[in-house]
Amino acid sequence: MPDVDAAQFRQLLGRFATGVVVVTTHLEDGTPIGMTANSLASVSLDPPLVSLCIERQAHMHEALLRPGAGGYAINVLSEHQEALSRRFAGAHATTRFEGIGYTLSDRGLVLLDGVLATIECTRWADYPGGDHTIVVGRVVGGGVHEGRPLCYYRGGYAALG
Repeated sequence: MPDVDAAQFRQLLGRFATGVVVVTTHLEDGTPIGMTANSLASVSLDPPLVSLCIERQAHMHEALLRPGAGGYAINVLSEHQEALSRRFAGAHATTRFEGIGYTLSDRGLVLLDGVLATIECTRWADYPGGDHTIVVGRVVGGGVHEGRPLCYYRGGYAALG
């Protein structure tokens, strides 16, 4: 049976509302790096595992999968952070953190200010997934804050309500 074409695939999956996150880590020289994603999924409760799908050509791919990478943080965006989502989805990877508020966790992971939750992970496993890699992380820490999530639906940002 033939695959659906890319346009139909986008239409089909566009009907599935998702939250929006910014995944952050460091380059080998310590420079923070991050990207917007909406492919976060819970995998397991015991041990606590989550998955992300990262395009193999994305700047984050090598940073997350390089040997010795120290882990990564998943920052769950609030409804007021659409501009932040767009910034980390844009083309200028090296300037994304200029003027952005963030702190480093006790593990040295980049935690963005004002987010609904931070999920601190170490890489558990990775699997090929077409033009992406499925990265499974073991959740080793995090924190939550009050607010409403930024959502993505049918190719655009949306709010609950």
